[in-house]
Order: sequence, then structure tokens, then C-alpha cells
Amino acid sequence: MRLGFIIPTYPGEKRVALLPEDIDNFENELLLEHNFGHTMDIPDDAYKTKGCEFASRKEIFSSCDAVFCLKLIQQEDYEYLRTGQMIIGWTHPTGSGKMFYEETAKRMHLKIVDLDNIYPSIYYLDKHEIIPFIPRDFIWKNSFWAGVASVQHALVSLGYYPDSNTRVAVLANGNVSQGAYNYISKFGVDIKMFYRKTMPEFYRTIGDYDIIINGIEVDGSVKHIITKEMLADVKRGCILIDSAADAGNAIEGTHYTSIQDPVYKEDGLWFYEVNNAPSLLFRRSSIEISKSFSKHVYKADVKRFMNILQ
Repeated sequence: MRLGFIIPTYPGEKRVALLPEDIDNFENELLLEHNFGHTMDIPDDAYKTKGCEFASRKEIFSSCDAVFCLKLIQQEDYEYLRTGQMIIGWTHPTGSGKMFYEETAKRMHLKIVDLDNIYPSIYYLDKHEIIPFIPRDFIWKNSFWAGVASVQHALVSLGYYPDSNTRVAVLANGNVSQGAYNYISKFGVDIKMFYRKTMPEFYRTIGDYDIIINGIEVDGSVKHIITKEMLADVKRGCILIDSAADAGNAIEGTHYTSIQDPVYKEDGLWFYEVNNAPSLLFRRSSIEISKSFSKHVYKADVKRFMNILQ
């Protein structure tokens, strides 16, 4: 199948989802947008030696049945979409990409492949199927770097330097939280990681912390990790970093921010809700993404995604 790759235009996005060194015996014919690897200083010729062809953005949409875009396609590309096309990437059809899915994808009968780390899935109209051949946690290293990058970015944006007197709570122990813990612990802070069984202790002591880092993405079994009522008990001036980037769900009432404008203050509290923080470490995260996506997504014929719907 002809698989087209476009450069993501999501604000602040610099990651390159396919590197030449990972292209090896792919079953798909690859068509890349000109200057696809420019943020990593990779010339087009490096891809051409691996058998890739190049075209304009418009030509890719018009000639490819499947189009890969690392982050959510932006409105300026809607005019290029073709009925029945497959869109692959971090499409977030139940999260930040919900409006695109409900208002555009369904209307145009687009097949949306969401490469979620935990539940990679394909969405089509009112159908939703888990992709059985992509393993859970297949891109866990990007999640780790999300934890690192979000904490680093939030602190630098606020000009905040933690020390041994800084009390920090990290919620959950998954990949995102491990990255956040790894970074913040280097400052010698007073830190505690809370798990599902110890969350009641966190709620009892929620007013004690100078920084609260969330690594939990709400999956429907829990409405909110931190409710508005709980926020009333949080210490004024506290920095709440949602490393899981689950705005409005994990921390009730929050909204997404951007790499360009990452934090906002509300009721005396600081909030960080950037949902592509690993792009700040794009040289490192691009290596991990390309390696994993090449193995689990690009290598075999992408027609297999459509077969799941049958």
C-alpha cells in the first residue's frame, strides 16, 4: 500500500517519526513530504537512498490511501482529505482530536488509526477496535521522555528551581511518572510517589505539596484524579504538572496549553497541560518513535488495519 508521510504542523512539534536507518524491507511504498527530516538535519537524499519518493503535501493526500501524521492533523489540511482515507498517528479521537473525529472523520468516512501506547486502536464511524498486533507499551520510551520533558519545561517556564525544602508528589508509577520522578529527583527534593493503594494518603496530605505531578490518564473507570473540590485544599502557589496531558479529565477543569505558552495561573495555582512535551527533546524521542513505529506500524502492509474492521 502507498503510505504517505506529512510533516506535522501541530504547534511546537519537531519530532521526526521515521528515520532512514530504520527503513528496512518495508512492505509499504513510502511517499514523504519534501524536507520531511529537516528538524533532525536529515536531507531528502538520505531517504531516497532507502527507496523513498518525495512529493508535495497536497500530492501526498491526493495519491495515498493512507497518510501518516505524527500529531493531530490541523485544519489547514482538511481541504486535502479524501473520503475513505486512512489517517495514522497520535490522532486522539476521544481526547484532543475528538472534534476532528466527530465533525470531520465521521462525515468523510475516514479510518482513524490512533497509536496510543496502551490501547492502540482503529476508529471508523461508530466502530472502535483494539489493534491486536501492536503490543501494549510499544512506545513506552516516548512516555518516559514525556515525564522528563514536562517537568523540565514547567520548571524552566516558571523560573522555578526546586531544592531539599521542596515537597513533591508524583501520582502513579507508570512510564510517564517514572520519567517525571527520574528528572525531579535530581534536585534532591522531598519526593513521594503515590500508587493506587496509597492515593487516600495523597488526598489527606494534598495541601502539603509545592509540586504535584500527575502521570495518570483517566480511562473511564475514574472520573477525575483531582477534583475541583480537592484543588481548594492545594497549597496556593503549587505547580500542578499534568505529565499525562489529560486536560479536564485527570485534573478537573484544566485546559490544554502549548509549548509556546505552557503554563497558566488560576485561583492561586499554576497548571501545565502541554500534550506534546517530548517534542522539546525531539532528537532523543524521534529515535525511539522511529524505531518502534517502524517495527510495529510501517513495516507490514497497512492494509491490515482495515482488516480489523471487517
